[in-house]
Amino acid sequence: MVTATAVEPRLKITEIFYSLQGEADSVGQPTVFVRLTGCPLRCSYCDTAYAFTGGQWMSLEAVVARVGQLALRHVCVTGGEPLAQKACLPLLARLCDAGYSVSLETSGALSLEGVDARVTKVVDVKTPASGEAQRNLYAELAHLLPHDQIKFVICNRADYEWSRDCIERLGLAGKANVLFSPSAGQLTPRELADWILADRLPVRLQLQLHKLLWGEVPGR
Repeated sequence: MVTATAVEPRLKITEIFYSLQGEADSVGQPTVFVRLTGCPLRCSYCDTAYAFTGGQWMSLEAVVARVGQLALRHVCVTGGEPLAQKACLPLLARLCDAGYSVSLETSGALSLEGVDARVTKVVDVKTPASGEAQRNLYAELAHLLPHDQIKFVICNRADYEWSRDCIERLGLAGKANVLFSPSAGQLTPRELADWILADRLPVRLQLQLHKLLWGEVPGR
């Protein structure tokens, strides 16, 4: 009798590198980034369009081995849109099992079901100016845990007001940490800071540290 051999899942990887975490509540932490290839969205403010195509296929074992070679505790799985690849879920679990502190950068447009509870989910809820707000799956926010984070990239005043109303309507402030980030080149950090303070919003202003340090440099 011939027994079928399980096929190791593979992922299409754009790059694996280390840098300082530029966003979320672990900003400034030396981190290994695993950037998966592909994304079904086309946000107006996207700064990683180079990850839409290309990349190379790697087994889970090879990805975890490469992460291990870089010898850091924190690992961020990002994209593109990492959850667009089915093998992302077992990768997240494998990294957690290996003892890493793992975060996932994902949109609010894909299912969060099946994401390992040990992973810190950073969910980018798409604002109107992104051009993809109609893709938001608000019901998926029920999967968020207190250590997770919800990010709004704010492009203008209309985005700000929409995001403010979204927080209140969905009760997001008590569900997870809420981050407001000004879209680079479209809204100044000071403008956004003034609006947050004027409305006493229970959110954290987030700046992209990597862009302040290195500018628009891919893979940093």
